[in-house]
Amino acid sequence: MDSTAIVTALALIEYIVLGLRVGQARGQHGVAAPATTGHPVFERHFRVHQNTLEQLIVFIPALWLFAYYVGNRMAALLGLVFIAGRALYATAYVAEPKQRSTGFALSMVSSSLLLLGGLLGALVHAFK
Repeated sequence: MDSTAIVTALALIEYIVLGLRVGQARGQHGVAAPATTGHPVFERHFRVHQNTLEQLIVFIPALWLFAYYVGNRMAALLGLVFIAGRALYATAYVAEPKQRSTGFALSMVSSSLLLLGGLLGALVHAFK
């Protein structure tokens, strides 16, 4: 399960980096805490960070379910797709929100495959 642990840590590091970018955007655009609105670029960074948190709630348990019931290496690979998708999403959303679809799709498909695979693996295991 080392690969799954590494991917989990990478996803959490990515989330921390996105949070740091929110802080930088606050400073650059003069948005004092605790405000969550202000300059449009700050708001984009804020939304990327919040949306990533929303995705992590599904991704992390799904990653571990898939790793346990289906396979560690395939879980790690799908996890890397999720991380790459989130990075692409973040870059695209901050630059031009209408261009965020590819990154969103990559991370959503990855999480969905992990969740469905984990669920099916658990069902097969439960009914052996």
